[in-house]
Amino acid sequence: MTTSPTLAPPVGGSVRAADHAGYNKYAQRAVIGAALSTFWSGALIFGYPGVMKSIWAQKFDASPGQLGWIMTFVVVSLGIFTFFAGKWHMKLGTRRSYLVGTAILVVSMLIVIYSPNIWLIYLFAFLNGTASCFVYSPSLATVQNWYPHRRGLVTGIVNLVFGLSAAVMSPLFQVLFDKFGYAAMGWITIGAIVITNVIAAMITEMPDRTPLTPEQQEAREEVFANAASAANGTAPAPDVEPKIAVKTRSFWFIWLAWCFMGAAGISMVTLSTGYGEFLAGQGFAVTAVALLTAFNLTNGFSRILAGALSDVIGRNLLGAISFVLAAVGYFVLPFTHNMVALCVLCALVGFAFGTLFAITAPLGTDLFGLKYFGLIFGYIFTAYGFVGGLVGPLLSSYVLGKTGSYTVVFAYLGVFCLLAALFIMLAKPKNRQG
Repeated sequence: MTTSPTLAPPVGGSVRAADHAGYNKYAQRAVIGAALSTFWSGALIFGYPGVMKSIWAQKFDASPGQLGWIMTFVVVSLGIFTFFAGKWHMKLGTRRSYLVGTAILVVSMLIVIYSPNIWLIYLFAFLNGTASCFVYSPSLATVQNWYPHRRGLVTGIVNLVFGLSAAVMSPLFQVLFDKFGYAAMGWITIGAIVITNVIAAMITEMPDRTPLTPEQQEAREEVFANAASAANGTAPAPDVEPKIAVKTRSFWFIWLAWCFMGAAGISMVTLSTGYGEFLAGQGFAVTAVALLTAFNLTNGFSRILAGALSDVIGRNLLGAISFVLAAVGYFVLPFTHNMVALCVLCALVGFAFGTLFAITAPLGTDLFGLKYFGLIFGYIFTAYGFVGGLVGPLLSSYVLGKTGSYTVVFAYLGVFCLLAALFIMLAKPKNRQG
């Protein structure tokens, strides 16, 4: 995987005319393919288990506690394999990384179709997360290499498709199950995965593995030159090796931001419906699923909005503002029973969670450059896979069980959001540190 091309100072103008139209054709195809490649991973991580939860409970006589471990296995696999997928992407390229991820995803679906017990569903969950690593991280690396000057926007597009795919597919999964049954629905899903991801692999590759003409390569060099001289100061940093990156304060600040905002964000997935059901049981006119829907909508749409906006106002400031608003949402939640207000407060947390995903990839290249992005992103993601993604839901369940108070849980999660805001402000590129 390459970074910015070597740029020679222009002397009397370019030797050849840059073919920006030809370059943009490849670049646009790469963004479309990168977004397509994440669609089924997002749908199968955030949508499919929710639809299948009651079915698996009946099929395997599984308790809610047993079913709760499904997402745990997904998160753990993300923590483990995001780094390795980033490392292997440097050798395999984007196209072959997609094909590896697709093969793993197909195997995981075959396990689902023929699983005789809940333990193999856990294996499905683990492989599902693993497959995601081979499409998500390579996609973020690829689109940033094509568009170094619009990294927030293009990674936002990828994150938008990844985040909203579950909202699109969840009702369709239910329709397929009702119409065709459990096994047939699985096979239809496998067919759709293969078709979508093969198309994505055909049109998506890193620039250095794409047969650019000399004129298109000239256009690429001009794109990087313009990004490097951009007045907004959001050019990719010089490349930093992972072993050096992990020794910097900025790396650990963004890692800590992921620990705290990751925990606060993922906790809302279960707390929103739980709190809604609690209020409904107290006689308030609250629909639990509406709170989760509000969270999911802003979690999805914020990914492209925040990504594009971060190119303008900066990743750190945008992250800090959204995390503080999430803290406000958590602090106020226990003191309101109005349905619209509750949805707005949950939406604030969803927006911050989506923003966390949207700004991390371009902020990572703001800090450490493009060449080793996949590896460094993998290190950052361990904060979510091994800390935030696990501690958030587990700790909130434990505290809620011990205290019986949503006020206590929402209070400490609000503090988590404030800590994340502080750490994301400290994770600044060197040229912006005071």
